[in-house]
Amino acid sequence: MIFRRLYHDRLAQASYLIACEATRKAIVIDPMRDPEPYLTAAELEDVRIELVTETHVHADFLSGAEALARQAGAELRLSGEGDADESSARLRRTGATSLRDGSLLSVGRVRIEARHTPGHTPEHLIFVVTDEATSELPVGIVSGDFLFAGDVGRPDLLERAAGVTGSMERSAVDLYRSLQSLRELPEYLQVWPGHGAGSACGKSLGAVPQSTLGYELRANWAFQIHDEQEFVRAVLTDQPEPPAYFARMKQLNAHGVPPMPDALHTEASVLRDSVRRGALLVDTRPAEAFLALHLEGAISVPLGRSFLTWAGSVLDASRELVLFMPPDELHEAETVARDLALIGYDRVLGALPAIDLQSYAPRSVASIPSIQAGELASLAGEATVVDVRSASEWSEGHIPGAVHVPLAQLTSHLSELRGRQPIVTYCRSGARSAVAASVLRAGGIVDVSNAEGGFDEWSRTGAAAPAAGRGR
Repeated sequence: MIFRRLYHDRLAQASYLIACEATRKAIVIDPMRDPEPYLTAAELEDVRIELVTETHVHADFLSGAEALARQAGAELRLSGEGDADESSARLRRTGATSLRDGSLLSVGRVRIEARHTPGHTPEHLIFVVTDEATSELPVGIVSGDFLFAGDVGRPDLLERAAGVTGSMERSAVDLYRSLQSLRELPEYLQVWPGHGAGSACGKSLGAVPQSTLGYELRANWAFQIHDEQEFVRAVLTDQPEPPAYFARMKQLNAHGVPPMPDALHTEASVLRDSVRRGALLVDTRPAEAFLALHLEGAISVPLGRSFLTWAGSVLDASRELVLFMPPDELHEAETVARDLALIGYDRVLGALPAIDLQSYAPRSVASIPSIQAGELASLAGEATVVDVRSASEWSEGHIPGAVHVPLAQLTSHLSELRGRQPIVTYCRSGARSAVAASVLRAGGIVDVSNAEGGFDEWSRTGAAAPAAGRGR
């Protein structure tokens, strides 16, 4: 059996190419929007992609299952489980063949059995893989967003990201029961999850690329709870806020993903004109450089492992975007634009070097002041202190008198916050709060500062013990 894990670091997402060595037939599971990496991998392995499938309707990236099946001339197989009307509509739209609990797929001498595991989503499937050329015993599970190394898929996204009111508890019960069904499988099975550390599809994902069922049964917190209602409470507690783009991903993946956008513009004069006309400037420099000096109206989203999560939380996908990058990183512009397209940002025009800011007139050059985090508690009554961390971080401790507005929700609170200036933003270390400060400034909130070092620094300075404040 040929087995390849194709991993995207910024999305912490894994796709899988599995093939039969004898027949060179292959299947791809959970491809992202851009088909090129899978076509390239198939060419390198000298295999033919004959089947394409996915574990569920994704919320954190745009699916490439339809596009890849079309370009590879492969058969598309999608889940027919879950809501009957939704599944039927998706199967009709895509022309895919339905997969049900117990459905078998074959690529040469590799046999794959679909098992329905609702909980993360109603239609979720896992795939039990058997390499018949080696043994009749199954070798592993492609577990999608159902079971991770050290964690399980979150059951709240259908309600919190897709707006299906009242579905969280029901999904959590389904998740518990699906997890219990794994106990009937051999413990030696390898577990190949859909995400690693850094994904917003769980709350404590491990960094190892794979695990075994036996290890997870003994070490994963979710299997240590043997009461259904206790599990429901635990799995729904302290889930991070889903990035704002998740709702759009669910909708597009259910109703049709457009093709990948065209290549970037490379003419600097065209891009400069776009910036002058009002294209949204996405400044990818380190936060310190942005705070010190930037073009008015730009939003800071530093390149790094959290780039797509932050971008998907604060950027408007309907606007034209121009990347503003350090000159020595301009060679990454195409990669960054393609990454943004994976989460539905299709209007990236190109990239400009972040030099000579004065040449972008009539855009003015601005800065955002920083204050020491130790000063935050003394600002009560003088400024609105905004905590942009997650709900779990807030509940573990926060600065007295602070207002809680997670970064993923910030843009929806702009009108309310305009009347509460001056504003100081803080997070754990100062990174997310710098992004938040840029969003507030771009949204017309002039009197805004960033707390350098964030809550960690405030705690180290010996400030008062964390106290209750006003949440939102």
